[in-house]
Amino acid sequence: MKKLFVVVILFLGIAVVAISFSELETIMQTLQKAHLTFFILAILVQLIWFVTTARMYQSIFHLLGVHESVQTLARISTAANFINVVAPTAGVGGIALFASEARRRGHPPGKVTVAAALFLLLDQAAFLVVLSLGLMVLVRRNDLKAGEISASLFLLGTAVTYAFVLYLGYRSEEKLGNLLGKIARGINRVVKFFRKEDYLSEVRAHEFAHEVSEGLAGLTEKPSSLVRPILWGILDKGLLMLVLVFSFLSFEVPFSAGTIIAGFSIAYLFLIVSPTPSGIGIVEGLMPLALTSLNVNWSQAVVITLTYRTVTFWVPFGIGAWAFRTLHTLGEEPSASSA
Repeated sequence: MKKLFVVVILFLGIAVVAISFSELETIMQTLQKAHLTFFILAILVQLIWFVTTARMYQSIFHLLGVHESVQTLARISTAANFINVVAPTAGVGGIALFASEARRRGHPPGKVTVAAALFLLLDQAAFLVVLSLGLMVLVRRNDLKAGEISASLFLLGTAVTYAFVLYLGYRSEEKLGNLLGKIARGINRVVKFFRKEDYLSEVRAHEFAHEVSEGLAGLTEKPSSLVRPILWGILDKGLLMLVLVFSFLSFEVPFSAGTIIAGFSIAYLFLIVSPTPSGIGIVEGLMPLALTSLNVNWSQAVVITLTYRTVTFWVPFGIGAWAFRTLHTLGEEPSASSA
């Protein structure tokens, strides 16, 4: 609860700071133009986003020979998103939740762990497609800055690292285990300057390498089939851009396709590379600046940002809390066929 309280205060603090730099009269004029219908449509699109995300997970699970319903995957993925916010561990918390649910439902934990890791990689690959379009818009408008370039390169490097780790696990469990063990030892040496006990377990690193190799060994289709989940990922990003469109329409703010693509690309880019969970505080501060550079009035950019983040962050956060709670209160047992 303390972490949640800090997140809420940080969000509100960014909002207050942003509003303090804007003319309150202009903001009030923008709010007076609000259309609740478009805001409700944005929420409906966000709910559809849950389904498409589950379909992306389902397509990845299918590649590994694991079969699960969209409804179940939507609930687990939403709960995993909640876990990644309240206990930020670079997505590891969400992967652990998938592995836990796999054991409870009778699925091989190794395969499900790999599926969750593959989701992170392919989701980034899908966004890189959208990001390339956003960067093209910024180049055409002579508005591409060093910050966007460095963040894009960082994201590309992260995706390449994920891909290398998974590929190494596919080729050799021993080599992946040795690599992860060396990384764990290196991190522990650094951490020992601040704490006595080890921060990472080398044994767990080798166990994870075994899970990755075991899961990847179960690939039932050709690697070219990875295109399908990437397409689902691109559709996911398209739905989020549609939420941004409805955020503009909610306040009668004019926009172009380039503004939507570039504005979303910058916001989502810093959401991924942000040190805070789901970019909380960072996106709220940078997105208005990005929209302003795309010829959106500052006060309107602030209101649009807060509306967009309410739909894409707080709505999933609330539903994720409910989903996480229901995972262990419905008393579901693995079916005979999955077992």
